[in-house]
Amino acid sequence: MTTSPTTAALRRTATAALARLQGTVPAPVARALIAAGGVLAIASAFLSWTWTARFPGDLTVTGYPGGLQWLTIATAALLLLQLLGAHGVPVLRALAPHGHTAPLRLLALATLATTWFTLIAIAAELGGLANLTTGGWIAGITVLPALYGALALPDEQRTTARAAAPAPAPAPAWIERLQVTLLAALGLAVFTYGIDTAYGELFEGFLIAVALSAAAYLKGGLLEHLATLLQRQRPFALAAGFVAAALFPLTQNNDHDANVGVNILIFATVALGLNIVVGLTGLLDLGYVAFLGVGAYTAALVSGSPYSPFQHAEVPFWAAALIGAAVSLVFGVLIGAPTLRLRGDYLAIVTIGFGEIFHITVQNLDGTSGPKITNGPNGIPAIPDISLFGLDLGTPHQLGSITIGRFANYFFLMLIVTLIVIAVFSRAGNSRIGRAWIAIREDETAAEAMGINGFRTKLTAFALGASLAGLAGTVSAHVTYSVVPDPYVFAGSTPPNSAFLLAAVVLGGMGTVSGPLLGASLLYLIPEKLSFLQNYQLLAFGVALILLMRFRPEGIIANRRRQREFHQDDAATPDLPAQSGGPGTGKLNLDTAGA
Repeated sequence: MTTSPTTAALRRTATAALARLQGTVPAPVARALIAAGGVLAIASAFLSWTWTARFPGDLTVTGYPGGLQWLTIATAALLLLQLLGAHGVPVLRALAPHGHTAPLRLLALATLATTWFTLIAIAAELGGLANLTTGGWIAGITVLPALYGALALPDEQRTTARAAAPAPAPAPAWIERLQVTLLAALGLAVFTYGIDTAYGELFEGFLIAVALSAAAYLKGGLLEHLATLLQRQRPFALAAGFVAAALFPLTQNNDHDANVGVNILIFATVALGLNIVVGLTGLLDLGYVAFLGVGAYTAALVSGSPYSPFQHAEVPFWAAALIGAAVSLVFGVLIGAPTLRLRGDYLAIVTIGFGEIFHITVQNLDGTSGPKITNGPNGIPAIPDISLFGLDLGTPHQLGSITIGRFANYFFLMLIVTLIVIAVFSRAGNSRIGRAWIAIREDETAAEAMGINGFRTKLTAFALGASLAGLAGTVSAHVTYSVVPDPYVFAGSTPPNSAFLLAAVVLGGMGTVSGPLLGASLLYLIPEKLSFLQNYQLLAFGVALILLMRFRPEGIIANRRRQREFHQDDAATPDLPAQSGGPGTGKLNLDTAGA
């Protein structure tokens, strides 16, 4: 990927400014500034930052942190741990396999950003800087020495011998499994904290802290080390991840957050199906949400709803799920057969048309404009809850002293469906047909010249992706109690819609398993927590995609092959360490599915 002249000039300017800061103070003094700044930042969080409790989180208490002050403590603590690792503390040395200077700078920036975000939010919401108390001013000032000290540190020089040194031997299996368990617990804790944030300012600060901390550990190589660890312990890591996800509903005190978790799993599952079409095969499908609607309407029609014209044809859920997936597969074949001979923009236009046709059709099957099947704009309400093996998922259940509510029940069901979809995606992506999909994505003409039947291979991807979306749609119909045509459009104010699903795949990382899961989680959770974004979702998606295409076009979680394609120019850059994502990429590969 070539670099624009403007970007190159900005990069040179930033590099020159950083070079002027480096060496302005001796390295021991710089580290002392970092340590002092981190300790004082933590201490300042125990002071009151404002005089009124009108700012959420109650930052008026001296002696006990509250709300956003905990984020300052967390980022400052990570900064101090990183500094101790740079000083050679054996346990903490592994925090930055590729060097501690860059992570120190980013963590110092994270401490400053979270602190000053809180101070600015106080001033903006309460009406001026006069609402800051002495503790707030102390906090804002004390984080500055840490950032200055981090910027003044000289870059670490990587000698040839050090760069060529063999990788350390893996730890014993039980230690690695303990590390995986702790990592799963940490992931659950971070996700639970994010979803439990009670107000927008806390969630915004949480995003800032997580984003900059993740960037620090990515730059230092820790995330790459963890990715290698997870790959070595893949079966145990999958089991630990499943257990951590299953424990999530048990951490919630209300059904709302469990409902958010259910919707994230539904949209992530549909995004994985779209990832087969877009990420592995390279087909731009802009009407994919229609297959989710096909599955949802199919389940609603055979669920026994009194508003269904087939209310007497009620079938068990397992049969409804199979029927919904099969009907979606049939629609995928019927739509794909005449359209998949097109390529590029023409295929995208046709798929948009299919999505609009589906939306208009279900609106008109109301008994007036057409046969009475879908009840038109009113949809099919009163869809009964699922009953599996005599267990009614709509009824709360007791697990000791823990109450498992309705949405927690559906969360467990959707977690099983997600695991099935992940298994299908992984097995298909690593199979012969998966390699054919990737070959078509790279160069369809060359793939056909090598003997691959391009049309049949693309039709298989289209049909499989449609069936997975239909499977998720059958659960979605029961979770929401009703199915209406409004969500099944290309772009809408609320998910699901095709733009949302496509953004989740591109943002998370095309061709990977965990990428769409992460992308769907972010794109659903951020508008859910930040109410002001709910009317500007498309604008936010567009800005996010523009930034992503510029700074990380392979997505947050990179597919190894696509990472190499996007960073061919970086391979010749000597100052970027070679990582698992490809030689000299300086990037992270957390997922090898489809590679």
